[in-house]
Amino acid sequence: MTVIIILALVALFIGLRLYSVLGERTGHEQQPILKPADPDARVERPIPAVAPTAAPATDASDLAYLPTAGPGVRALLAADQSFDVSRFLEGAQAAYRMVLEAFWAGDLDKVRSHLDDHVYDAFASSLKQRNKEGLILDNRLVNIEQAVISAASLEHGVAFVTVRFEADIAAVTRNKDGEAVAGSMTDAVQTRDLWAFRRDLASKDPNWLLVETDEEE
Repeated sequence: MTVIIILALVALFIGLRLYSVLGERTGHEQQPILKPADPDARVERPIPAVAPTAAPATDASDLAYLPTAGPGVRALLAADQSFDVSRFLEGAQAAYRMVLEAFWAGDLDKVRSHLDDHVYDAFASSLKQRNKEGLILDNRLVNIEQAVISAASLEHGVAFVTVRFEADIAAVTRNKDGEAVAGSMTDAVQTRDLWAFRRDLASKDPNWLLVETDEEE
């Protein structure tokens, strides 16, 4: 009986040893295949709720004028609450196109009310010389690439705003027989013009007057 008990204990001991060995990894088992780390791989994790950081306030109109014109524009905005930078530039571009096309066509009467006297005289003098030489301008404003306020000031209730235009113009000069003597309609030339406008803020007339034109060097 004692011998049987001893043998049973030995068998139990051997069984426990085998279980302890078989239950451990030896380093020779088949390991799960792991993909190499992908540097671009993104681990999806719950996104914690974070209060959005408020972006610095930016006035869209700031993009429509040069920094040097900022003080003048702000002074104008303070003096005339109806003044809107974007709307002003839309009107300036319309005036730019209208005045140029009227000059090219030789018909300044349609834009006379938009021109200061000395600007009108300058255009009229150039038109007179052109007619004397028998030349015709066959020009076309292809595109206005940019129009920004480059300068602004307020003097005794009178506002002055200078707009810098970048435009592509196809220009051809023809003689009285219609023959091209200069330029080409297939090659547009980039021009940079500075046009100054004036308006008396006390006036009920909302229109601006073109008081100066110049080419940017």
